[in-house]
Amino acid sequence: MAYECFEVTRDGPVAHLKLCRPDELNSMKRSFWYELPQIVRDLDREGSVRAVVLSSTGRHFSAGMDLGVFAGGLGGLGNGKADDAAEIGRLRANLRLGVLEIQETFNVLERARMPVIAAIQGGCIGGAVDMVSACDLRYATRDAFFCIQEINIGMTADVGTLQRLPKIIPEGIVREYAYTGRRLPAERAREVGLLNEIFDDHAALLEGVFRVAHEIAERSPLAIWGSKEMITYSRDHTVADSLNYIATWQTGMFQPADMGESFKARQEKRAPAYPDLLPVGKPI
Repeated sequence: MAYECFEVTRDGPVAHLKLCRPDELNSMKRSFWYELPQIVRDLDREGSVRAVVLSSTGRHFSAGMDLGVFAGGLGGLGNGKADDAAEIGRLRANLRLGVLEIQETFNVLERARMPVIAAIQGGCIGGAVDMVSACDLRYATRDAFFCIQEINIGMTADVGTLQRLPKIIPEGIVREYAYTGRRLPAERAREVGLLNEIFDDHAALLEGVFRVAHEIAERSPLAIWGSKEMITYSRDHTVADSLNYIATWQTGMFQPADMGESFKARQEKRAPAYPDLLPVGKPI
């Protein structure tokens, strides 16, 4: 299937989602907000994808939300063009639904059964920070930078940056850049824990990220899914709640087959061969 904002390819068990509008700085136009969740949900349901690489093209990773989306009215993103003559309470309620729908675009990255790895070059601005904050791992080129651009245009970021970033890097750092709109350079981003690693150029970045993705893909996809689920759950809950959840999860999900294959592969000095996750039917 052809998309306006993405090229989607497969490298064995690793899917590659590539932003493909470099001449427009990979800005997030209206179709972006529909395409990304559709692509990720389809890959997740399919079952054989074990890791996703999210990369970009051109000088900058992404300039964030396209101004045309603002011009069209956020409240109308998923609900048609808002009627300016409507009662104000109904208009505001529709705006809330529009923002929630935009948020869902990046929520799917967090909910996917497989890890999503961001490969970032150049500018990662505004909505792009929201997007990579929802990814599992982040790698970047040495010239990359991050900017919570919303404050520079007179608004509060509302698609996940202010909710997820304080769980990734120290709160004081988030506040500094959220309040000032300054650029966070790659080196500083790695210092504070936003980036896992920095590469000298885009080619080296992609090579390194795909190496990590394939390493993940060699592990049990059920165990990877469980690890992702537990880390995300623990981020938002107490230690006691999280221990209770993993106990319940293991009751249903822990099966000895993958562990047995791991031990057998070691004895036979070969790579383990784990079955894919089962496909998930599309909602009715």
